[in-house]
Amino acid sequence: MLLLPFQLLAVLLPGADSEDGFQGPTSYHIIQITSFVNSTWAKNQLSGWLDDLQIHGWDSDSGTARFLKPWSKGNLKEEEVAELNILFRDYIFRFIQEIQAGATKSHMEYPFEIQGIAGCELQSGGSIVSFLRGALGGLDFLRFDGDTCVPSPEAGSRAQYVCTIIMENHALVVIGRRLLYETCPRFLSGVLDAGKAELQRQVKPEAWLSSGPSPGPGRLLLVCHVSGFYPKPVQVMWMWGEQEQPGTQHSDLLPNADWTWYLRATLDVAAGDVTGLSCRVKHSSLEGRDIVLYWGQSTSITSICLAIIVPSIIFLLCLALWYMRHRPCSHSSSS
Repeated sequence: MLLLPFQLLAVLLPGADSEDGFQGPTSYHIIQITSFVNSTWAKNQLSGWLDDLQIHGWDSDSGTARFLKPWSKGNLKEEEVAELNILFRDYIFRFIQEIQAGATKSHMEYPFEIQGIAGCELQSGGSIVSFLRGALGGLDFLRFDGDTCVPSPEAGSRAQYVCTIIMENHALVVIGRRLLYETCPRFLSGVLDAGKAELQRQVKPEAWLSSGPSPGPGRLLLVCHVSGFYPKPVQVMWMWGEQEQPGTQHSDLLPNADWTWYLRATLDVAAGDVTGLSCRVKHSSLEGRDIVLYWGQSTSITSICLAIIVPSIIFLLCLALWYMRHRPCSHSSSS
């Protein structure tokens, strides 16, 4: 556990003690997925994430990291980036070799897949906690507690064996400790500072109502769509007056391609009980001015389409009339 300088925290987390403080990412982690097809061939994928925003990829052909944002390098110098590329290339090579050798000794059946996640997270008190967890076929396999490899009880003797091999490899433990407890915290603080303008931006949501498939005779499924907002925290509620409706169901928060988010809230109601129902959207970008859409008074998808299409048709008609009036006249001559 490492402490960030208080001056840096003041820059990264202005007003962090208030409800309206920084709501952007607070952790960095690398996800590794390695698929072992047979004893001689394996496919490896690496990606780097700020919470659930991807900022790094990995080019397996060249063995180098891909920086998906201009600020993705944080405060790392070019020589440090080159050193990390070499370190990861060497790690991937040795990791695949060790796993294939261990699979042969333990008579593991191919194909199988190993997943790993390692990184660090900024806590509200100013500390940074590092973590590393591994899974085999989607099931917990091992984790690190400080400098100690801890096998998952569900993974049995195989996980104990792997932890023993890891702990006996002193060089690997030293490298892992350096990356987790030194490099990651410094990189996290640097990338949060470098990407501050984008990570702390506020993007207002757009909201509209529609009806979903009928849940049954005499019933309606009301759908409130909310899209294009950032940061991620949002409240979407079906209301009757000032009373939140307990039957409201929420979808998962889904990412848009531009780093904004989408959510929908549904409500199953009797067809005769829709009067007075509204969808309320609360988001930090709205600065307390919630979006409120009343059922029956909101703009439907059809209306939105018409609002876009009709002006376009009118414009094209006007353009055609102008062209017909101003085109050069053609005169035919007779002999």
